[in-house]
Formats: sequence, structure tokens, C-alpha cells
Amino acid sequence: MHDLRLDLIDLAANYGPRRVFAGVSLELRGGDTLVVAGHNGSGKSTLLRLLCGLQRPTAGRVVYHAGGARYAPDAARPLVGWVAPDLRRTTAELEALLEAVELGGRGDDLLAAYSSGMAQRLRYAYALLHAPPVLLLDEPTATLDERGAALVERIVARQRERGIIVVATNDPRELRWGDHVLRLGG
Repeated sequence: MHDLRLDLIDLAANYGPRRVFAGVSLELRGGDTLVVAGHNGSGKSTLLRLLCGLQRPTAGRVVYHAGGARYAPDAARPLVGWVAPDLRRTTAELEALLEAVELGGRGDDLLAAYSSGMAQRLRYAYALLHAPPVLLLDEPTATLDERGAALVERIVARQRERGIIVVATNDPRELRWGDHVLRLGG
């Protein structure tokens, strides 16, 4: 999507009287990767929740631009890589996704039988299910072994070719993925 854009306009988030962050403004275009860094509790996950419309900002706004239209986060959900209950795919498509995240042949296993790393890979399959132009990743390699982390790097590289990625992390190795780095929490 050559006209894909994500605008963060003077965003602020508070929890009661506690200010988490304020004054976050930037523009991301197709092919951009933003890495949001900071210590635990600095607001990284909160920012992702604002981007996908699961939480409203205390101030400011988030605007998606795609296909010549503008969308608020709750209306932009079809553009964003996150799990939604109304996604439907054929068995062959689901098996191909499981294969892509190295879970081929495990589609009939109960989720409770998955290791934490396998469950994390399954989250990627769900997030990629509808080939979203915007992919939001929160602590993307947490619980993954070296092979799983390499898989995430490949997913990030492929996503850069088709859209925008926002990565929330406190892993310094993941900072290199960012065209832009936003540090929260001082």
C-alpha cells in the first residue's frame, strides 16, 4: 500500500493521576518500522493498545490512512495485525500459516499441549492471518528460542515490504529493527 500512513498526534496516556507518557507525535509510512523502547511500566504496551483501539488516549489521537480514506483505530482493525474472532480461513490456508510459523502438523493439538514458545508462534499465525498492512508486536521474541527469534526476524523483514510495523520491546537487540526509535519512560 503506497498510501499507507499512521499518524500519532500528541498522544498522552494516564492511569488515574499517573502520567504514563505525553506528547508522542510521529508519522509512519508504508515500509517504516517503529521500535518503542523503555523499561517495564513505561507505556510500551499501552501505546500499542492505543494504536489498535483497545484503549482511548487521555489526549491526542491516532489516525490511519489507507486507500485514500482516514480511519480511527477502532475502524482500522482490518488493517492491523491482531487477533479478531470473525477471521475465517480455509483449512489449507490455516495449515499453511502453521507451517510458516514452524508449527506444521500441530494443528490438531490442544493449545494446552503447546510450550510457551509454541503458543507465541501461534499468536503470530493469528496476527498474520488476514495479511494486515500494519503489524503491532509487543515483546516479539519473549518466550522464543533462537530459532523462534530468527522466525520473527523473517516476519519483520517480510512485513517491511508490505506495510508498517510497530515493535514494543525492552530487548536491546530488537532496536536495530527500527527506522524510528521512540523511548518511553525517560
